[in-house]
Amino acid sequence: MDFSLMLVVAVAVTGVIWLLDLLWWRPARRQRLATVEAGTTEGLGERAREQAIKEPWPVDYARSFFPVLLVVLVLRSFVVEPFQIPSGSMRPTLEIGDFILVNKFAYGLRLPVINTRFVEVDDPERGDVMVFRFPDEPSVNFIKRVVGLPGDRIRYEDKQLFVNGEAVPKRLLQAGPVKAPTELLMAERLGELEHRIYNNPRDPGPQVRELVVPEGRYFTMGDNRDHSNDSRYWGFVPEENIVGKAFAVWMHWDGGLPSFTSVRRIQ
Repeated sequence: MDFSLMLVVAVAVTGVIWLLDLLWWRPARRQRLATVEAGTTEGLGERAREQAIKEPWPVDYARSFFPVLLVVLVLRSFVVEPFQIPSGSMRPTLEIGDFILVNKFAYGLRLPVINTRFVEVDDPERGDVMVFRFPDEPSVNFIKRVVGLPGDRIRYEDKQLFVNGEAVPKRLLQAGPVKAPTELLMAERLGELEHRIYNNPRDPGPQVRELVVPEGRYFTMGDNRDHSNDSRYWGFVPEENIVGKAFAVWMHWDGGLPSFTSVRRIQ
């Protein structure tokens, strides 16, 4: 289910009901009350008055929920949105069960549901951790690291990333077991910030011959390089699929008690 669509529909329905009540139904109830009171010499009791102007249940619910739903829609669409990490493709930066916050205005303001940018703020940069709609299934959100910008020449061979003909610097931080290494923890530098990645020396992984990132497209990769379904397999991320920039982990939950000890900035 598309939660954004459901939220927009809920705001629209409750807002219309609230507006109709404000403009027509409430004045009509008050007019009926005035007519009834004018037709009696004894006047109406307090209970009778309350019943005469009592709001129907749809109006009561709409008046209560519309402001709350509207605030949630504005915050979620234009300010910040929470997501949960469902896979290990961004390890070690993000673990399964991490709850992250995504800046919705870092790359410009977008209309909910249709995702059209109507206010330009900034564009993704190399090294950004970006949430986007999966090009092959737009109802699914993916999170990967931006490694290629429009116009960049990208190549990936023997676990080495090349951008515009230059090897992206990386260094070994920690090796796996000596006899059977399965994961190498590396530090890689894209742009001004250094981030960590995993390489598996036993997995040959995909090879990407040099390609040019088209205008309005981005090339993304997971930090868990040998266990990530990313642009090496399905291509580029269109600009219109961008959701926002991930900037913080605020909670971790793996089925037990939620943990807030891993609150940190995403790099």
